[in-house]
Amino acid sequence: MSIRQIATQAGVSRSTVSLALRNSPRIAAATKRRVQAVARALGYRPNPKVSAAMAQLRASRSRGAAACFGVISFYDTPHPWEKLPHLPPIYHAMRQRADELGYRLEPIWLRAPGMTYRRVRTILKARGIQGLLCFGSPDVDQEFPAELDDFAIVTIGQSIRTPLHRVTSHFFRDTWRTLDHVHALGYRRPGLVLGHYDDIRSGHACASAYLGWCEHRLASAAAMKILRVDRVEAGPLRTWLREQRPDVMVFVHLAEAVAGLTTVLPTCGLRAPADLGVAVVSQLLEHTTFSGMQQNQRLMGAWSVELLAARVMNLDVGIPVHPRIELVESEWINGRSLRVG
Repeated sequence: MSIRQIATQAGVSRSTVSLALRNSPRIAAATKRRVQAVARALGYRPNPKVSAAMAQLRASRSRGAAACFGVISFYDTPHPWEKLPHLPPIYHAMRQRADELGYRLEPIWLRAPGMTYRRVRTILKARGIQGLLCFGSPDVDQEFPAELDDFAIVTIGQSIRTPLHRVTSHFFRDTWRTLDHVHALGYRRPGLVLGHYDDIRSGHACASAYLGWCEHRLASAAAMKILRVDRVEAGPLRTWLREQRPDVMVFVHLAEAVAGLTTVLPTCGLRAPADLGVAVVSQLLEHTTFSGMQQNQRLMGAWSVELLAARVMNLDVGIPVHPRIELVESEWINGRSLRVG
């Protein structure tokens, strides 16, 4: 069964059939459905090798005209990767992978003075940008603007509430693996200290992993009360430690809070690991004394570009009905806050 036969049966051109079978937005939805129905009735099956070759050809033509992805965010700074310490590895990996695939990256500041989403849309169209890499927002309730739904979109992390294609840390697995690690070292009373913001941005995955792990490994009665905090303070931490008596603390919080933990523990009269084991799950652990899980930012950056390139190639633009979510597991960092097994 060929495209020519489908075109004859449907009464349209071969190019219309080709566009319909690729779900292209360039033709009317009714025409698309009619052509696809004819193809199904005639038993059409695409040749995967030919499809891959044609996709590569179309992509190379597109890159020749405008080989560019826009890089956006909802932060109040044009280049958040220059301000936030955990973002540079993501951005550098994006640039490297984009260059390998034949694209360049162009930052667009959504919140520049006088900028509107309509104006951003006009700029993107004028520059031939088809895809957007989004660094997210400091506001976990941020919605993605409808004015930009003509572009393929991939966002980093969970901070954009709108359902989008995204690459994010595997918060559940990271917490579970951390608990497995400390258990293998002989700790039997793990407690969880969880940042409020991290709890929300992870979709409560860290708390779910902790409770599930305790029930699976230790029986449900072993799960301690979770301490949820906005910032690390000696008073609440000291009270929680006295009441719950953990032998190891799993600390899930933003990178800037990890530095605060270094000063708060001595204030509570504790040394890690002599008095209390400490395992941290955060964006950055290198150059600290803590053991735990550090986000694999370079892999997140590379995967976001690969996912966006695939969405552009498949003409998958706008807010997706069925978003693709790629989960990146963190890397274990050996520090000096856990006893040696």
